Amino acid sequence: MRRLIPCLGVVAALAVPTMTAQSRETRKLQLDDFFNIESVSNPRISPDGTQIVYTRGWVDKVNDRRSSALWIMTPDGSKNRFLTNGSGAIWSPDGTRIAFTREGEPNGSQIWVRWMDAEGATTQITHLDQSPSNLQWAPDGKSIAFTMLVPKRETWPIRMPARPEGAKWIEAPRIVESLTYRQDRQGFIDQGLDQIFLVPAEGGTERRLTDGQFDYGGAFQFTPDGKEVVFSAGRGQNWEREYRQTDVYALNVATGALRQLTSRSGPDTSPAISPDGRWIAYLGYDYTTDTYIDNEMYVMGINGSGMRHMTPKFDRSPQDLTWAPDSSGIYFTADDSGSRNLHLAPLDGPITTVTKGVHLITLGDINKSGQAVGTLTSFHKPGDIISFSLSNPGLLKQLTHVNDDVLSQVKLGDVEEIWYSSLDNYKIQGWLMKPPDFDPSKKYPLMLSIHGGPHAMYGVGFNFGWQEHAANGYLVLYVNPRGSTGYGSAFGNSIKYAYPSKDFDDLMKGVDAAIAKGYVDDRNLFVYGCSGGGVLTAWTVGHTDRFAAAASQCPVINWISFVGNVDGNPLRWYDDFEKFPWEDPSEHLRRSPLMYVGNVKTPTMLMTGVLDMRTPISQTEEFYQALKAVGVPTAMLRFNGEYHGTTSRPSNFIRTQLYLRYWFEKYSRKDVPAQKK
Repeated sequence: MRRLIPCLGVVAALAVPTMTAQSRETRKLQLDDFFNIESVSNPRISPDGTQIVYTRGWVDKVNDRRSSALWIMTPDGSKNRFLTNGSGAIWSPDGTRIAFTREGEPNGSQIWVRWMDAEGATTQITHLDQSPSNLQWAPDGKSIAFTMLVPKRETWPIRMPARPEGAKWIEAPRIVESLTYRQDRQGFIDQGLDQIFLVPAEGGTERRLTDGQFDYGGAFQFTPDGKEVVFSAGRGQNWEREYRQTDVYALNVATGALRQLTSRSGPDTSPAISPDGRWIAYLGYDYTTDTYIDNEMYVMGINGSGMRHMTPKFDRSPQDLTWAPDSSGIYFTADDSGSRNLHLAPLDGPITTVTKGVHLITLGDINKSGQAVGTLTSFHKPGDIISFSLSNPGLLKQLTHVNDDVLSQVKLGDVEEIWYSSLDNYKIQGWLMKPPDFDPSKKYPLMLSIHGGPHAMYGVGFNFGWQEHAANGYLVLYVNPRGSTGYGSAFGNSIKYAYPSKDFDDLMKGVDAAIAKGYVDDRNLFVYGCSGGGVLTAWTVGHTDRFAAAASQCPVINWISFVGNVDGNPLRWYDDFEKFPWEDPSEHLRRSPLMYVGNVKTPTMLMTGVLDMRTPISQTEEFYQALKAVGVPTAMLRFNGEYHGTTSRPSNFIRTQLYLRYWFEKYSRKDVPAQKK
């Protein structure tokens, strides 16, 4: 579950209109509003700086899925209009075309190219049987590179008897002999590795550039002369055994010659080439047995020489590496205490903070004149496109207002930041979301929401689910216990060989801090979480009965059986425990919520996707059977069409919200009415 649960996020200090009397907040958020909330992502500035193309997403209620389209506008946000269906557009080097992905023939996601002239001719240029990703134009604009999974279907030389004419024999089994495998849309297993391909920009047959020995799942980049692509990868069986060992390579596009640019014990990833072609920035760290390590940023020459460490005193993980237009340094974002801002690491000089504020910024693009675009979200605003000049980053201009039509007349719940002390004098950060009609003289039921990962971070961005719970009269408490990211490597690594453990105490101290505010109905406390949050929810009900009801979503219940049925490589979980269970099962047992089921008194609902292979539904089944055996009120909800989580389908998000409140209200302690303090 490491790094699996995304933080919902996004504005502060934006140039936005003042709310008028006609648009004054008049109602509470409703669950149906979810169908009308839109998203924005991936803004890209045209090479001539005159246009911005971005992806706009919405809920397709008819087909029960999320859909997207490309929109385009001028740099000041004017002439904002629909362009074409699809997502993830990138400009050709000369700005005459965009490449993007959308559904096509024979099926699934395909690469398309649209000319950006008045005619707007659009062509599907691939006919792939797997989904392409990480699109990159070649510098000459004649071809497009991308990554794609190359499945490996194992066959054995067995001789079946002749099939009688007209016989309808069952499909042959899929033979799995590799630890590297993926789950397809039907829940089946595909073995294989991501490879880099090249296709003519006018359409044609794709050509595989890589030899199949590497997994090329991450982004890559052409050198400015177009002769090589630079990428990071792990090699074959070594990748399976030592999953943290990846290096940066350069591949000659014409000859296939390979140059290894980095070599150490640990991951080197996310290479970014400077505009002048002299430098490569990348992320990495030296391998240790720590379960969490913040990435460091490095720069080396294009030939792999002269490596320098750029972030020796920056105890946060850089991301979104983007070179300054003049190649003088690298811009990057970093999560820090629930927020995310932009920073600059000059080639010569100390790191500086570019943007400031309580928000989550994701960098999209920087053009040659130093204009930046990205997305930004905060407590009361879903994401919108922002723009700012690198020479004046204090002025963030909001270019889109995609949800004003839905939320302009909605009164949202206020959010209060809290800090409190926990065991070992750890300082823990959290937030308390209040109902929109909050009255501090009243008592309110409280939901504790626990994030997954466990190495992840709750942030200061907009969260529809929490706001909708608050609109129904709940306080929502969400905190970042030890093990969370955004607080440095030591904080993230503090649950090494000890998960769950004191992170549970951090959560309970947070509940205590909320109760101390004086407006929490402490007899009606509820707790829920998915993935790592599901683990801690199950752990919580085995270690306290202070909650009136609980909902453990997509949990791990038994670490011993989990080693045998998790997707991918069980070695990836090795550093959560010092030994495998067949070597010494004692810690696996001690950390398994199943072993404390005899203590559970809290009515506990279980919710998991039937296609989940990250925390397989068999884990949920174990806890359900155990709770039934000891007579604890329980229910198992098996979500159709869901992999890891229960909310990827819009209708399932709605169900999750309603099922949670149904269960909590069913077991709320109604003998204590809301009262004045």
